[in-house]
Amino acid sequence: MAASASPVAASPRRRHSHRDDDSPRHRKRRSSPSPSPSPDAEADLDRRRRRSRASPPDRDRRRGRDAKPSEENGHAKPDGEADGGSPPRRARVSDGEEDGDRRRRRARVSDDEKEDDRRRRRSRASDDERDDRRRKRDRDRDSRRHRRRSPSSESGSSPDDRRSRRHRRDEGSRRRDERRRREDDREERRRRSPEKREPTPLPPPPPLLPEMIPGRTGGIYIPPFRMAQMLREVEDKSSPEYQRLTWDALKKSINGLVNKVNATNIKNIVPELLAENLVRGRGLFCQSCIKSQMASPGFTDVFAALVAVVNTKFPEIGRLLLVRVVLQLKRAYKRNDKPQLLAATKFIAHLVNQVVAHELIALELLTVLLENPTDDSVEVAVGFVKECGAMLQDLSPQGLHAIFERFRGILHEGEIDKRVQFLIEGLFAIRKAKFQGFPAIRPELDLVEQEDQFTHEISLEDELDPETNLNVFRANPNFVEDEKAYENLKRSILGAESSEDEEGSDAESDEEDDEESDEDDEEAMEIRDRTETNLVNLRRTIYLTIMSSVDFEEAGHKLMKIKLEPGQEMELCIMLLECCSQERTYLRYYGLLGQRFCMINKVYQENFEKCFVQQYSMIHRLETNKLRNVAKFFAHLLGTDALPWHVLAYIRLTEEDTTSSSRIFIKILFQELSEHLGIRLLNERLNDPTMQGSFESIFPKDHPKNTRFSINFFTSIGLGGITESLREYLKNMPRLIMQQQKPASSESESSGSESGSESSSSGSSSESESSSDESDKRRSKRRKRT
Repeated sequence: MAASASPVAASPRRRHSHRDDDSPRHRKRRSSPSPSPSPDAEADLDRRRRRSRASPPDRDRRRGRDAKPSEENGHAKPDGEADGGSPPRRARVSDGEEDGDRRRRRARVSDDEKEDDRRRRRSRASDDERDDRRRKRDRDRDSRRHRRRSPSSESGSSPDDRRSRRHRRDEGSRRRDERRRREDDREERRRRSPEKREPTPLPPPPPLLPEMIPGRTGGIYIPPFRMAQMLREVEDKSSPEYQRLTWDALKKSINGLVNKVNATNIKNIVPELLAENLVRGRGLFCQSCIKSQMASPGFTDVFAALVAVVNTKFPEIGRLLLVRVVLQLKRAYKRNDKPQLLAATKFIAHLVNQVVAHELIALELLTVLLENPTDDSVEVAVGFVKECGAMLQDLSPQGLHAIFERFRGILHEGEIDKRVQFLIEGLFAIRKAKFQGFPAIRPELDLVEQEDQFTHEISLEDELDPETNLNVFRANPNFVEDEKAYENLKRSILGAESSEDEEGSDAESDEEDDEESDEDDEEAMEIRDRTETNLVNLRRTIYLTIMSSVDFEEAGHKLMKIKLEPGQEMELCIMLLECCSQERTYLRYYGLLGQRFCMINKVYQENFEKCFVQQYSMIHRLETNKLRNVAKFFAHLLGTDALPWHVLAYIRLTEEDTTSSSRIFIKILFQELSEHLGIRLLNERLNDPTMQGSFESIFPKDHPKNTRFSINFFTSIGLGGITESLREYLKNMPRLIMQQQKPASSESESSGSESGSESSSSGSSSESESSSDESDKRRSKRRKRT
């Protein structure tokens, strides 16, 4: 009974005895002199020691879990509980005191370690929390992804497979967590003990003196004021550094002037461009022109006009640019670079229009493009002919005809695309219209006379040198002499005004400045208004007065109060006519106002007569509404005799001398006169013998064709009654012609009788000779018949 119950009762005791046996106190007790234990206890002790050496982690776990009750009690349990053969009680008490001292010393060391561990745990608490949340989020995402990827395979797999997969996932997440934790620890240590970094040194200041600028200065921006200061500070004007600075300034100036040129400011840009040293920068000028033309082909005619002006003064610059454009064209043709080829051909076309390049290069280029026609080459050729076809028509019509025959052959062959065929057909239509819409030179760009222009003959087969070395800076040993020579040349080109403006800051020109200041003082006494400010203000006043008046009497009263200088009466007549033409319909208000002024002063009558002539000469520029209002205005003045009727002498009613607009004007004018006066009174006025000289141009009698045209015109507008006298004249015209021819024939007969008496003898002899000759001819004919 006792033997069977002993294992259950003694199991905790054995664990306790094993724990106490491994504790420091019992190790000390074993080393101290004590009574020898029993053999069974020694065997049991050896067995426990072997077990403890075989599994040290279990011993440590048991020590950490079971050592607390003994340490809290402050003394060990009785030996009878630990094992059967234990030493006496007093030996255990003495050993406990020594163990207490050691335990206290060990506790102090462990307290320091625990404090360090506590601080470490506190520092990682937040990181662990964050890592736990991240780990949980990753696990959820992995699980969702796994379920989404293979739901059927996971559901059908065995529990062991699912467990192994879960283990692998947990193992991977654990490794990732450890790696992140190590990186966080490293970052935390780096953050807690930052290294002292040395401040980065500031970059050195940019060089300011010319001697400190090595080589090219393309990457260094120097403000203009600083550049001017550097140029002034340089003492040696022939040094390479100074030449470099002037070269950069020349390059920037030429690029700026070429880039901002257009059709309106080219006359202002040309003097500024010629003021620069183009002999030194001729390569830069050509390079800038070609690049700008490539960037904006729409301004090709402007660049060509600029080159034409420069070519009159420096022909070598024009030739250099033409050579470079031809080389660019050949390069683009070999590379099949269509955009560059289009730009180059357009530049050459406008150089031909400006007579800088000879027309032979244009015909040669068209021959090359159309020799082996493709869609692109034919398209380029069509564009080229559009640009310079008008000039080629004047300079070489036979060559242009041959080119169009080649176009016609390409069109008949039909081997090109339909779109290109339509381009050729459009080109033929443009040629038929004599290149309208494609002028050779715009009027604002026609700056050079052909006598002053130099024409360069260059062939596409010639070996050409682009002289690219002119684009690069090179030190000139004769720099100062060349600059002075160009200053003299510039003075001769631009005149003395530019030189005086440039030398105004020199001390030598002080006397000239004094003389100019005296002349300016004298000219300042006479102030001339060239902006026409007073005239604009006068027109504004007249317009506001006319438009703000209630009736013509109020308007005439207000306008008479305006103080007009001699010669400004015409402005009032023009403004009155302009206001009348701007109305939507004709208002009798303007006719009455014009009549009032014509009755007041004869000067206004003469001015309105000039206005009638001016308006009739430019009647084709007016719209139909304006034309109608102007015609009714003058009809009112003629119907009220405010305007003399001899102004109708300026109208010549023939088919050649009238246009559609002028015929409409005459129609409205005479219809309004017939409404004012009536057809009978109008006919009497037109048949007045004293005014027939003024009406001969309206009712022409010089040729039957013109007479019929006048009769048909007035009949078509419903005023055939005023042409009765003209119809009678047309009927009697053959009889009058015969009457005019009879006096001429009588005069010729009288002159013939006088000469007949003198030549009677000679005439009789000649008649006899002629009769004899005729008889001989008849006889010879009869013989031949027989």
